[in-house]
Amino acid sequence: MSPVFLTKNEIEEYYEGFSNETLWPNFHYFNQYAVYSDAFWNTYKKVNKKFAKKLEEIIEDGDKIWIHDYQLLVLPAMIRETHPNSSIGFFLHIPFPSYESFRLLPWRTDLLTGMLGADFIGFHTYDYVRHFLSSVNRLVGITDNDGHMNVGNRLAMADAIPMGIDYNRYAQAAADPETLASEVKYRISLGDVKLILSIDRLDYSKGIPQRLRAFEQFIEENEEFREEVSLLILVVPSRDQVPMYANLKKEIELLVGSINGKFGTINWRPIHYFYRSYPLHSLSAFYRMSHVALVTPLRDGMNLVCKEFVASKLDKKGVLILSETAGSAKELSDAILINPNDTNQMVEAMKEALKMPEEEQIARMETMQKSLKRYDINAWVKLFMKGLEQVKEEQENLRTKPISSVVKNKLLQEYRSSKKRIIFLDYDGTLVGFYANPNDSVPDAELEELMTKLTADTNNQVVVISGRGRDFLEKWLSKFNVDFIAEHGVWHKENGKEWECFVELDTSWQEEFDRVLEMYVDRTPGSFIERKDFSMVWHYRKVEPGLGELRSRELANLLKYLSADKDLQVQEGDMVIEIKNARVNKGVAAASWLKKNDYDFSFACGDDWTDEDTFKAMPEDAFTVKVGSSSSAAKYRVENFKDIRKLLLSLANQ
Repeated sequence: MSPVFLTKNEIEEYYEGFSNETLWPNFHYFNQYAVYSDAFWNTYKKVNKKFAKKLEEIIEDGDKIWIHDYQLLVLPAMIRETHPNSSIGFFLHIPFPSYESFRLLPWRTDLLTGMLGADFIGFHTYDYVRHFLSSVNRLVGITDNDGHMNVGNRLAMADAIPMGIDYNRYAQAAADPETLASEVKYRISLGDVKLILSIDRLDYSKGIPQRLRAFEQFIEENEEFREEVSLLILVVPSRDQVPMYANLKKEIELLVGSINGKFGTINWRPIHYFYRSYPLHSLSAFYRMSHVALVTPLRDGMNLVCKEFVASKLDKKGVLILSETAGSAKELSDAILINPNDTNQMVEAMKEALKMPEEEQIARMETMQKSLKRYDINAWVKLFMKGLEQVKEEQENLRTKPISSVVKNKLLQEYRSSKKRIIFLDYDGTLVGFYANPNDSVPDAELEELMTKLTADTNNQVVVISGRGRDFLEKWLSKFNVDFIAEHGVWHKENGKEWECFVELDTSWQEEFDRVLEMYVDRTPGSFIERKDFSMVWHYRKVEPGLGELRSRELANLLKYLSADKDLQVQEGDMVIEIKNARVNKGVAAASWLKKNDYDFSFACGDDWTDEDTFKAMPEDAFTVKVGSSSSAAKYRVENFKDIRKLLLSLANQ
């Protein structure tokens, strides 16, 4: 272990300040408590740099670096800067807030850029992943494809991996003789009543006052439970020298005193309140003897108390009431899930839990225990490391190389010696540059000469594979001896034959999406819609810089939301957003063409991520070329459309 020593001022401004008075309230949606201080932010960066320098002293080649939590959000990028090839993982243990909350932070872009220094970024739930990706898209301008992002020339990935507990530790602790002895002692002290257990650190995000008021309403409305049920509430000390936390502690204690004074009797205390920490055997005893666990945070990244309660229930009897805003609610759906702001629902949940038949308790508990055993802390570590290793493998697979003289000579040699060649050519961004008006990107004299030479060789089968509609391709390229694949694989046409639809597709979705696109055309001067047979495209190349990017991020997020339950795919290209059917793509179409003959030479080139499907469909020995600098499944790359023209012309001149 290598310690990083902090000064008193650094602890105050980095830990107490920026981490807990800025990030914590913002990430938990308590922005009314957030403090925005440049001094805090500067110290936060300074301390993260301290961690970076310490890591630089000990990092060795091949090391995996796993960075944890909100106190070190900018550390991944700092490590990436000095160790660009390092394997870096990051896990956030608290919620990642929605864009509407996160955008309030003055340093939002710096924080995201810091996190994006990691190769693999983990969160407890998919909701947190979705919020993160939305903020990255809107604030940094990086889009994702199923959590995969191109960060410069490097692939990064965000995914949900819920953290588990050391299940065996808590199950074994529940059977320990010391735990059993503590249970007997506590039972004598607390009396023969059913217990509702609440354990939390002192924090406004935990919803402790709301829980107490709900319990007060419960015993107010349900007289039959008076002197039969008590609330055992343990509050773990935390930051109680800070006025806000001191006031929270005071509020809790006033509520406890008020409720006990109002309903308590000589023989019964409604609430047993303790402000202290307890060792494991005591906690295990409390878990064992409680009939109900009341875990109702207003916001919580995961919450492990509920999992510890479930693991400690060796007899499988007991009921968990869990806030739907806790990350663990996604896993523990057999708990009674409640809205922590709905007092009436919480009251009904307590009543339901206390009256639940043992058979149902056991059935629910068995299901939750089975899940927690399978996805324990060890499984969490393995899944995270597997994700990190996987993204590093993908980075290696997507690492394209410039075409050297050696590679070019090999390409020309194999081209000359082959007799049956297939050549897939993307159009926009590959054979031609981009234009403000897509209809202006027609073949120029140089391209016409190239296509004439390339298609004149009877050994060549040239396939133009494009997102363009069939009318455009046929109008401008049918003079050449070429086959067509249009609309990303929907339409096929062999040279001299009629167009065929690759698969029958539903178009009923287009009316709804057309209204959305029209709304964005109205809001974005210069944008326009391109309507194809089975897809729709929103163009914003003519839009004022800044506005186009802003609207495109809004629209992309909206379209992804609207298409979530439909068999559709939203693709973001160069100044375009396209909505198409998810069942067809260039890769599927290319694969069908490759089956037509036994080719001894295969070549494909393209410039955007829709062409990645083509590259992946190609044979192992194919030459695949990415036009542009982003990571790709292609083996090689060139800078722009002029370079790919030169390369193709060198082939045609053989």
